Amino acid sequence: MPSQYNNIKVTAVAATCMLLLLSYILLYINGQRIANQLNAVDHTYKVVTELEKLGSENKELDYNFLNYLNAKKPIFLSRFKSADTAVLQAYNNVKLLTQENKVHQQKLAAVQADLGEKIRMMQEGVVAFETSPNETAVRETLINTLYDRAYLGLVRRQINDMQQDELKVLADKSFELDKFSSGIKIITIISLLIALSLAIQALFAYKKHSAAKLVAQEKSDEYKAQLENRVQELHEANQEIKELKNVEKFASTGRIARTIAHEVRNPLTNINLAAEQLKECVQESEESNMLLEMVNRNSLRINELISNLLNATKFSDLDQKETSLNKLLDDALGLAQDRIELKRIKVSTDYDPDICNIKVDEERLKIAFLNIIVNAIEAMPAGQGELSIKSKEVNGKCHISFKDNGEGMSEETINKLFEPYFTNKQNGNGLGLTNTQNIILNHKGKIEVNSQEGKGTTFNIYLDL
Repeated sequence: MPSQYNNIKVTAVAATCMLLLLSYILLYINGQRIANQLNAVDHTYKVVTELEKLGSENKELDYNFLNYLNAKKPIFLSRFKSADTAVLQAYNNVKLLTQENKVHQQKLAAVQADLGEKIRMMQEGVVAFETSPNETAVRETLINTLYDRAYLGLVRRQINDMQQDELKVLADKSFELDKFSSGIKIITIISLLIALSLAIQALFAYKKHSAAKLVAQEKSDEYKAQLENRVQELHEANQEIKELKNVEKFASTGRIARTIAHEVRNPLTNINLAAEQLKECVQESEESNMLLEMVNRNSLRINELISNLLNATKFSDLDQKETSLNKLLDDALGLAQDRIELKRIKVSTDYDPDICNIKVDEERLKIAFLNIIVNAIEAMPAGQGELSIKSKEVNGKCHISFKDNGEGMSEETINKLFEPYFTNKQNGNGLGLTNTQNIILNHKGKIEVNSQEGKGTTFNIYLDL
């Protein structure tokens, strides 16, 4: 009877070990699938971003060309020429990224033909407009020709069609990532149950056979360590998925911002032109001058708000240089010194002296640090605030933390923290942290926020060395 019992026990242990091994194999396979899907999602996101840039530059091309015809201001001509170069560069980037996609290549060929014809007409139109004695006739002919041939909207629709295709692909791949993540969670739970079963069996074996206790304990520890590694891998995979979703959300916000900017700037241009015409048509008086000045002043204000929104939600080229991270933090603190002294904030720094220099855009990163510091100062009570800034190297990355003892934030506020124009301040414009996130993402870093109401807030930034 004891022999039969031992055989059953050995069989149960063997079966449990096989199930655990199988779960590890499945976990590894799903982990590889997630890695492949992450690469695919990253490529699709790059295509979406470049298409967005192509669409944006195409809008800038049309916008500045029409403005130059209407106002004949050198700044619009300069911007038109810059947009001409930028739209061709964006087209080449999209073509390179989609070289394996035959459907996109065919659509890009159509875009190239229509875009090239439109640019040619615009360039020849500028020359004719500048040299012709009858500017009005040339302007009307150019605008009518562009609208009759649908060049102002055709390229935009073609690009939007490709964007919709890529966004669908991105959604499908994100869905696949979610499925793989769910599968890993199930496998992890099963592995945990199996490991728990092994631990119970090891405990039972210890009571029956003290001689076998050490071996069973070592095996249990080994399985536990392996399980913890798999759980850590799952956590890292989920963090990557979360970061990709944040990047996708940021890209969507930028896309909406650019659409709104385009739709607002067109009527705004008409308002400015109408105001200029009214100055010539309306009899000059103090009241009419005051009203027209009010129109111009508010138009400039709207245009400034649009520009600030665009700058806070789109990626831009970085002027990267080797610099000391700790020095950048000190420079940002120096810019906020007046606020610190005014509210009597106690500041402590703990910099890693051995952290190496990093290649970043000094001025933009300094702005990102300053935005976080200013938010922390404003969240703390005067005379009682404590701000702690630390830098260290973690797993090959620069980790910078900003910790304050302010009023903290709710979960709802944290979820909306980086959205444009979201603010709890009376005089805030809601773009500071949006711009900060943009700068960090543009440096291929990540930013995280931990906060509890009444217990302060910590901003964590990670940058590649």
